[in-house]
This record gives sequence, structure tokens and C-alpha cells, in this order.
Amino acid sequence: QVQLVESGGGLVQAGGSLRLSCAASGRTFSNYAMGWFQQVPGKERELVAAISRTGVTTYYSDSVKGRFTISRANAKNTVYLQMNKLKPEDTAVYYCASDRIPFRMKGAAYTSTDFDAWGQGTQVTVSS
Repeated sequence: QVQLVESGGGLVQAGGSLRLSCAASGRTFSNYAMGWFQQVPGKERELVAAISRTGVTTYYSDSVKGRFTISRANAKNTVYLQMNKLKPEDTAVYYCASDRIPFRMKGAAYTSTDFDAWGQGTQVTVSS
């Protein structure tokens, strides 16, 4: 059974940076694309970044492109989200997730139903 454990959230001022980490266990991490989702109260989870199993291909939503960077260290079974130039509107709970099908990368076509394993979520709060 796949387990994903996130860390790195917190409170930061606008313009600041945070790095989220997500440690995976339970299946061959390097076979699966990974994603980071953002959820604010009353809204569905929205994909903000995804990375292919090798790390060569990445996807970013328009709202974070140029400010966030997704990366992975397959030797450590860990995926990261570096968040720079944070804005108050980035305030949300962030979830990492693992694609349910190995050896694929859907990028902009991903929906939340493409992922079958989720972390517990980590709160990011950006003050103005």
C-alpha cells in the first residue's frame, strides 16, 4: 500500500519561499509520475505541478508557472515543490499524489481521479 508523507508547510510573508517535501513508500516510486495539488476551502483540489517518473517532463498550472518548481529524487523516494515569490492567493492545503498508472505522464490532462495515493496535506499560509 502506497504511503505519502508531506512536510514543509507553514506561514510565510508574501514574496517569501517554502519547500514542500513528500516521501513515498510502498511501491516502486520511480515508475510513477507525481503531482502536487492545491485545495482551498469550498473548492476542489487543483493540480499545480506534475513531474514524470524520470523528472525530465514537468507541468505547471498558469497560476504558479515561473514561481514554483517541482523536482524529484528517485534514490530518496521523494518529490519536492519549491515555492518562490509566494502570494496570499497561494494560501491553501497542498497535497502530493501518485499517478495510479505507471509509465505515463498526462501533464495538463491530469485530473484528481488519475491519482490513487494522497498525502495527508500540508498547510501553506501566505500573509500580505
